[in-house]
Amino acid sequence: MQSILRVRQPFKLSVPILNRRLMSSSGAPFLLTPQQVHTLIEKEKVSLLDVSWFMPNSPRQPRQEFISKRIPGAQFLDLDDVASIHELGLKHMMPQQRAFADACEKFGIKTDSHVVIYDTHGIFSSPRALFMFRSFGHHRSSVLDGGLPAWLAEGLPMESGSPSPVQTTEYPTPTIQTKSLRSYEQIVANSTLDPSVNPNADLVLDARPRRRYLGTDPEPRPGLSSGHIPHSLSLPFNVFLRQNLGLDGTTFTTFLPQADIRRVLEDAVGPERAELITNGVLSVTTSCGSGMTAGILWLGLKLLGVEKISLYDESWTGYAMRPTSRIEKSH
Repeated sequence: MQSILRVRQPFKLSVPILNRRLMSSSGAPFLLTPQQVHTLIEKEKVSLLDVSWFMPNSPRQPRQEFISKRIPGAQFLDLDDVASIHELGLKHMMPQQRAFADACEKFGIKTDSHVVIYDTHGIFSSPRALFMFRSFGHHRSSVLDGGLPAWLAEGLPMESGSPSPVQTTEYPTPTIQTKSLRSYEQIVANSTLDPSVNPNADLVLDARPRRRYLGTDPEPRPGLSSGHIPHSLSLPFNVFLRQNLGLDGTTFTTFLPQADIRRVLEDAVGPERAELITNGVLSVTTSCGSGMTAGILWLGLKLLGVEKISLYDESWTGYAMRPTSRIEKSH
């Protein structure tokens, strides 16, 4: 049984108008504002996916929150379910091609469907889901900037109760773009190269909090060493985001304007390297704790037009769990 409710709020979320640099090569925007999504829903059939994910120690239950409050017509995609089984027990690893296609069929998604992805933090797990869709060649996919809290702040309709069943579709098995992913073996080989002098090296950007990167704060996973991959640089994911005030007084995140993302990138890697990255001379790989917030760096750089970019799926957990990995610490 569904119920529809509408909230009213005079505050309007300030989100920059999309420009050409925010568009993918297929013309589908990487980011959409709540009003843009609302307009799309009224004009065409949009496949809405709530991909909310919380840290394992969080008391919040994303699926239960989805049942109680969501954008009308949305379905819930669990990133830990639509994932590959990993030898080290890592969660939300990129799914096999057929598993991705099966999930799309279940949600009524066709190859030409416009998929709009959101989460309840604002911006947290939605970029990771967008990375998944884009890596499987589904370029008609976008993230709702600010997620469900931004939608609420705009006073747009909400829905609650069990979602209505959708008509399943046929989705052909896609081909994954292997250049978008980095394996452990590739990361280890890359860690022996200094990107400041070797043009063949990827610059690895670490999205974890800086003190974990430095090795001065512990990792949330018990027994896992903190520190960083040799030659990697620290770029905490939150510096690409800004805080906004939600309806209930809590904050939620949206992406910074492009100029500010560029400034943050320059602060982290230097103006010269930032220019090489945006011009496609220097390749970048994003990493984090478990492959989730690396998606935020990936999307932020995509908004700057960066093309030579990949994501280390296992990220720090997979790297540091292996006793043969070289771990550096800075004090």
